[in-house]
Amino acid sequence: MLTELHVKNLALIDEAEVSFGPGLNILTGETGAGKSILIGSINLALGHKMSRDMLRQGADAALVELIFQVEDPEILRRLKEMDVETEDGQLIITRKMTDGRSISRLNGETCTAARIREISGLLLEIHGQSEHQSLLYPDRQLEILDAYGKDHLETLLADTKDAFRKWQEVKKELARYQIDETEREREISFIRFEINEIEEAALAPGEDEELEKTYRRMTNSRKIAGAVSEVHRLCGYEDGAGDLTGRALREIGTVTAYDEQLAGLESMLADVDSLLNDINREAADYLDSFTFSEEEFYNTEKRLDLLNHLKSKYGRTIDDVLAYLEKQKKRLSELENFDEQKRILSEQLASAEAHLEDSCSRLSGERRQCAAELSAQIIQGLQELNFLSVDFTIRFDRSSHYSANGYDAIEFMISTNPGEAVRPLAKVVSGGELSRIMLAIKTLLADKDRTETLIFDEIDTGISGRTAQKVSEKMARIGRGHQVLCITHLAQIAAMADRHFVITKEIQNGETVSQISQLNKKESVEELARILGGAEITKAVEDNAREMKQLAEERKAAL
Repeated sequence: MLTELHVKNLALIDEAEVSFGPGLNILTGETGAGKSILIGSINLALGHKMSRDMLRQGADAALVELIFQVEDPEILRRLKEMDVETEDGQLIITRKMTDGRSISRLNGETCTAARIREISGLLLEIHGQSEHQSLLYPDRQLEILDAYGKDHLETLLADTKDAFRKWQEVKKELARYQIDETEREREISFIRFEINEIEEAALAPGEDEELEKTYRRMTNSRKIAGAVSEVHRLCGYEDGAGDLTGRALREIGTVTAYDEQLAGLESMLADVDSLLNDINREAADYLDSFTFSEEEFYNTEKRLDLLNHLKSKYGRTIDDVLAYLEKQKKRLSELENFDEQKRILSEQLASAEAHLEDSCSRLSGERRQCAAELSAQIIQGLQELNFLSVDFTIRFDRSSHYSANGYDAIEFMISTNPGEAVRPLAKVVSGGELSRIMLAIKTLLADKDRTETLIFDEIDTGISGRTAQKVSEKMARIGRGHQVLCITHLAQIAAMADRHFVITKEIQNGETVSQISQLNKKESVEELARILGGAEITKAVEDNAREMKQLAEERKAAL
């Protein structure tokens, strides 16, 4: 769960640090106090984009730090698979933002925003009004159905994805054969020309490198011959080093018998004399062999030009050119056996499509069973959320094309009034109804999802009265199995808090600053009275708030 949130220099927040706990964590406060900034800061830490105006005026950098305590063994295992190590289950995500750039860190090590988003997907989910709207899109509805039926659908989905991939591969290969006879003959002619051009060159692997060495030696022959000749002269025995060393060796030899210590010097001079003799012989042999005719130079240059020409057309190296030759030979074989290859691929495509059709059919059949279960549970959940008369079903159509997710095109259908036929969700529900439907779905998915922390940003939009009470009980029930953070404007929901935080806006040193603090039971009742009473809080309002808190405690105990 999310245990600590630290925010610095973000919008109205100078610096705020808050410790969350298990169960239902409620955040309330006046409109404009900074509640959305707090949730926004969590989004920023998880890699979302930051607008420049979110940096607090006068500040050089903003910082958001999240500390998670992971206890679920399955989540710890999956984190380890992603090469994420935790220390006693603790995970720290930080993001420092300056004007125009930001740095994310995971347990102190620099990390990409994409990787942070991937990892955080195991740790928490944020549900805001934008997600309520996504519920209207069929693709999102299919994701919800598949998430609900994950245990039954996972293997079928994997099989369908694999079948779709293989079908696409064969289809793409067959598409290469969808050409007319004139185009085929033209391509055959062109490929034959390329094959003949390469084969006539009779290439050998690495030949270009050897030729380049030879050509470089030929073009620098005069300079090479001059240098080697000079070496031969300087090290030779006609006033060269060899002559001088020989004289020195003879001279030392005349006195060695008189002093044994000179034997070492004589030995060294003998070694030098032998080495110079070897050098002279090597230089002479090189000069004797270092000859070539104009014809050899011409042939070498011409061959190198040919190789460079082929490399400019078919690859950077001779190996690349030879690989291209094999590729074109294969393509030529395909074109020369065009009808047979096309027939084989057509049969393969039919087989792949039959397999894909079977996979899609089995997936669709299992989905329909899951859809019936999901519909019944959504109806029950909506009734608990004060939909007095509701009918909900999932309509299945067959898409006009296959996809990696099968061929199902589904749509959530609902009726909220007695006697009304079910219609598409987008044509029936209001904003408040949509948020309750999403809450009902999230409650069902939460039981199947191992994500420890769920964040709800103003899920109370468009509801009040008894409906708000029902929503509060649903939130408390989710809080039994998950850590829940919820921003709300409604006293009924706030009263259910296991931990109640208030966000306030104050003037400090001429600047507006948002602060967050945890409330004790007495302060929580006072905050409920503020929500209920508005500008004027009477004793009756305070008594009402106190009673509301007491009833909420009783309802939570009975859940």
